[in-house]
Formats: sequence, C-alpha cells, structure tokens
Amino acid sequence: MPAPEQADLLTLVSTGLALLDESGRILWLNPALGEMLDTGPRTATGQPLTSLMRNATLGPHLDRTLAERRAFNLRGDSFGIGRGRELVADLTIQPLDDQRILVEVHPLASEPSRAATPLSATLRGFAHEVKNPLAGLRGAAQLLQRRVGDDDLRQLAAMVIAEADRLAALADGLLRHGGAARIAPVNVHELLERLEGLVAAEPNAPAIRHDYDPSLPDVLGDADRLLQVVLNLTRNATQAGARGLTLRTRVEHGVRLGDRVVRAALRVDVTDDGPGVADELRDTLFQPLVSGRADGTGLGLALSREIALEHGGDLRYTSHPGETTFSLYLPMERP
Repeated sequence: MPAPEQADLLTLVSTGLALLDESGRILWLNPALGEMLDTGPRTATGQPLTSLMRNATLGPHLDRTLAERRAFNLRGDSFGIGRGRELVADLTIQPLDDQRILVEVHPLASEPSRAATPLSATLRGFAHEVKNPLAGLRGAAQLLQRRVGDDDLRQLAAMVIAEADRLAALADGLLRHGGAARIAPVNVHELLERLEGLVAAEPNAPAIRHDYDPSLPDVLGDADRLLQVVLNLTRNATQAGARGLTLRTRVEHGVRLGDRVVRAALRVDVTDDGPGVADELRDTLFQPLVSGRADGTGLGLALSREIALEHGGDLRYTSHPGETTFSLYLPMERP
C-alpha cells in the first residue's frame, strides 16, 4: 500500500489507481477507481483486477508487465464491469518493483463533449487547500500597498491582490456545485497579455517573444482556468531554468481530442529553451504527484491537463534539450 500521507493525497485524484500483487490481485485502490467499478476498497481487496474489469488483453498485459519490467498502455479499450455495464478507458500498467504493479485508469467520455462536466476531486481538494494561504497573501499585499511610497511597488502590490482575488474566486467556483466552469467567449491573445504581465512581475522572469495568428476568433471557455493552465506552464519552464519563452497561437485542423476528431482546434504553444523533460518522467509527466523537482508538488501539470480536458481539449508536449513545447488544444466548434 502507499504510505499513509501518500494515500491521503491519492484519495483526491480523479485518475483511477489500483495497486496489485504479482498475481494481479488488488492490494489497494483509490476512491476514484472504486466509484468507476461501483465497489468499495474492502470488497475489492484481494480480488483479481480482471474479475472487476473484464477484458481479454488485460491479464496478459499484467503478466508481461512484471516479466519484462516495463510499462504498457491500453488505449480506448472496453472493459466489462458490474451490473452488465461497460467502461471505455485508457490504462497505464507499470511495475513498481518485482512484486507490485500500479494500474492507472483514465475513463473516456461517452458523450461528444466533456466541456460541461465538473472538475474532479483533485481540483476541489486543491482549491480547499489554497484558500487560507490566499487570504494571508492578500492581506500582506494590502499592508504593503498602504505602506510603500513608490508607485511601481504599489502597482506590484495591486497585482498581487488582483491575482489573489482571481485565485480565490477560482477556488470558490471549484468548491460550489461541483466546480462547474463559467463558460464564455475568451480572446486568447488578451489572455496571453495577462499572462505576460504576471510573468514579468516574477523573479528571474524569462524573455518572451510572440508568434501569434491575429485572425483567431474567440473560443468558449473559462478564462481564469485557462489562464491558470498557461501560467503553470510558464512557471514550470522558469523553474526548470529556461531563459526564453515563445508564445504561439495557431489553428489546427482534423485534431483528435479524446474520443472524437474536431474539424478545427485552437492551439496555444508555450515553448521554452530549458533542459527538457527528463527521460524517466516522459511517460508519467501528467500524473499527480510526479515532479522533476525535489520541492515540486506534482500537481501543476496534472491540474492543467484536467482543465484542458474539461474544456473538451487536451494538453500535450514534445521535448528535447534546449526546446520543450507544451501545446494546449481547445476545440473551436461550439457545443
């Protein structure tokens, strides 16, 4: 089983997780997977995963995972689950050691768009945790704003207050009614201008260049949540040692997003000149609690990808030393 502090955090994760022994029997599963399979941890413990997720290829892949000491991915497979139901999901199966296997289950939406679905317990748990620190941050910025005499410093304090208010509103939205997004037309270039102002105010701010398509129309989305995505990407790049960033916008046609192909998608690229993604993180980069930094929480990219999926889009990346690009895809078709 995971350590107690890890298990507590993993209860907030929307990804279904199961820890199996060498025979494929369940040692532990998180609430998200229990909900998908309509079972509880006590009932599931000791059962073969293949008895709860019936699929002809799952058993052989579990055997190969330990035998070959490597991870396997099952994409868009159907699994028979309780009460005659079917679950369509992506699975990642990877060995933890010689005797244990970690299985991650990412259900695929059966409806054509996931834009209206509420965000997962991951974001709601995160929102709950940040509310108190945000209140303290806002109060400290207000004191600074009153006491400093320099106009530039007062302006920076005002920016901190505005960002604290934005994040508090975002947290409140996530905690109310399951955290439904506030969908409205979003001008992506205005959003990126807000991003630049925030990045420029941070220590060791990288140089930013633009490569925009000025003809892009507005897209439907929650501006605050989308801003959080690109802000996470730029901060990750800066913390990884990037000195320069390129923000690029394009339209891409015939893009597969989840289980559908959209005629056109808006693509926002954040490209940095940092060292690139470490090889050992490439297959798990978007998973919660995975971080390339010793002091990292491993939540930023996981949350960012959830926001992208919530909008019916996706978050992808390519990386090699000296150039890493994270691409946010948003469908341009109105739901």
